[in-house]
Amino acid sequence: MGVLSGVRIIEIAGIGPGPFCGMLLADLGADVIVVERPGPAEIPTAGILRRGKRSLALDLKEPGAIDTVLQLIEDADGLIEGMRPGAMERLGLGPEVCLARNPRLAYGRMTGWGQDGPLSQSAGHDNNYIALSGALHYAGSGEAPPVAPPTLVGDLGGGALYLALGIVSAILHARGGGKGQVIDAAIVDGSAHLMNLLLDLSGAGLMREQRGTSVLDGPHWFNTYRCKDGRDITVGALEAKFYRLLLERLGLAGDRRFASQHAAGQWPLQRAAFAELFAMRTRDEWCALLEGSDACFAPVLAPSEAAQHPHMQARGVYSSEGVLQANAAPRFSATPAPAAPNAIPAIGQHNEEILSRLR
Repeated sequence: MGVLSGVRIIEIAGIGPGPFCGMLLADLGADVIVVERPGPAEIPTAGILRRGKRSLALDLKEPGAIDTVLQLIEDADGLIEGMRPGAMERLGLGPEVCLARNPRLAYGRMTGWGQDGPLSQSAGHDNNYIALSGALHYAGSGEAPPVAPPTLVGDLGGGALYLALGIVSAILHARGGGKGQVIDAAIVDGSAHLMNLLLDLSGAGLMREQRGTSVLDGPHWFNTYRCKDGRDITVGALEAKFYRLLLERLGLAGDRRFASQHAAGQWPLQRAAFAELFAMRTRDEWCALLEGSDACFAPVLAPSEAAQHPHMQARGVYSSEGVLQANAAPRFSATPAPAAPNAIPAIGQHNEEILSRLR
């Protein structure tokens, strides 16, 4: 059933963070009806972001389609849309219209730049949004332009997850006697908000704006290294006791080059020494020596490798139900999500089921 059982969401099909938000809510038990165009998808995908949803194929430009959506909205708790500002209003599905039909609706709007501001009508993508918000700045050592994992920091971290929290919060507010409202979930806002931990460290003098010179992006003990076989590993021995253990495991406990953990001026030479050391063995050899210890170590795994890792398998993190995908998260003790991914619907699979309730 899931922790969100009894919550109904209408999702106007889009790309990226909006559908991911709908998938997350469906994973947790919400009844998500995705309204999507009939015919083949504009961007072919494996369909993971549609899993667990009910699909209603509608051409919103056809007569009667907008009224059908408004009828669905009447008994929904929330709505997800990811169009440019003003597009839903032009369709006749703007917040004023929808909230008039359902005054308790949580109307979730997902954009990159937000509903207002000088850039609100401009096109953009994940890397643009996190670049402007400051969230891309620390993604790199400073020796090359910053590169972040595609879509994760902006579209999903700063976008979809903030939209999901916003919708659930607005639903709780409405169920507690409050009114429905609009959630303006902008990726520039969310990804900037994600920066607050680093800004907290910056305020204490621990993070500098010059990349590669601060505690989380500069030290030899908090970095990524290439191994003999061309694969990579990470170490993150931030605390002094973990740093000492890392040096012991590496056979460097008595090496005076590494005696001072926080001497930033020595970090470049220490990083170079660590790089030379880690390049002497394969990734698996370093795993055998360091994994599972308090040296704060992990190999860098491709998704297919991660799915096969003993820890990930023990927790059932990944599933291969036709396509590799991660199972629902987070986990709840009393209302667990399904152990396997929900089914991916065909476009329009639930038309009769959904429309029959409106007749």
